[in-house]
Amino acid sequence: MSRVVTIANGTASASIDSLGAQLMSLALAGSEYLWQGDPRWWAKRAPILFPIVGSLRGGCAVSTQGEISLGRHGFARDLVHEVVAQDESSVTFEIRDTPQTREKFPYAFRLNMTYALTGETSLTQTFRVENTGDVTLPFSVGGHPAFNVPAPGTANERFADYEIAFTEPWTCEAPKIAEGGLLTYDTAALAVDHSDAMPLTHELFADDAVMLTDVPGGTLTLRSRVSGHGVRIDFADFKYIGIWSALGDAPFVALEPWTGHATLTSEDDVFEHKRDITLLEPGAVDERSFTVSLL
Repeated sequence: MSRVVTIANGTASASIDSLGAQLMSLALAGSEYLWQGDPRWWAKRAPILFPIVGSLRGGCAVSTQGEISLGRHGFARDLVHEVVAQDESSVTFEIRDTPQTREKFPYAFRLNMTYALTGETSLTQTFRVENTGDVTLPFSVGGHPAFNVPAPGTANERFADYEIAFTEPWTCEAPKIAEGGLLTYDTAALAVDHSDAMPLTHELFADDAVMLTDVPGGTLTLRSRVSGHGVRIDFADFKYIGIWSALGDAPFVALEPWTGHATLTSEDDVFEHKRDITLLEPGAVDERSFTVSLL
């Protein structure tokens, strides 16, 4: 049975559901910054992505250990995670491989998810993957927190008042999402063109998420040009970040740090061949963190 754990530090608070180890609330002085999962647009809030990010071609791949069969973003978001450590300002969850997971993903692993309030206005989310088997473990991890736009305390602001701001001007070509959720660079477009900001419009997400690669400094800010309110996300441990909102007039934006991504249309279906897949040796540990700061 799942349960919700709340952590707090006097100014900020966070609540996490053991079902999926999903962040359910992130508030500052009682004001909610996290999207609250309205099913009119998107019922989830901040799922975790493991052992893949995005989609496989036809939901399947082959590997050194046999066939892999995984839905979009993997299975960690659908499992109940055990609470293995907790104090006032942090909590750690855990899942391990089971006979059921090995039917879909034939590898041994331990995944620990830690949420820690690391400052008066900051939450750090840490993925710790351990290879508990005797063969190399291939995987990707990612976060998917979505945030209210407009941010709390910003009366009369609109979605179009917001932007994605970078630390310096830069240029980035973003792939398109093709049929079946795969990625293609055949019709790639410049998401950022010698600029330090990307204006937000609902039309930006007409083709699903926008994936940015090697963002300067591993940081970006979702903020209002009017009030300056929003969130900053620092994700230097992650090569990619997806930026997404649901179709229509959905009042949220998801900021998704990823170590890998969906299968490219130009790739084969060998799991170990996926671009930027992490290959973890037996007994080794891979740890990645990102931090969300409320503005």
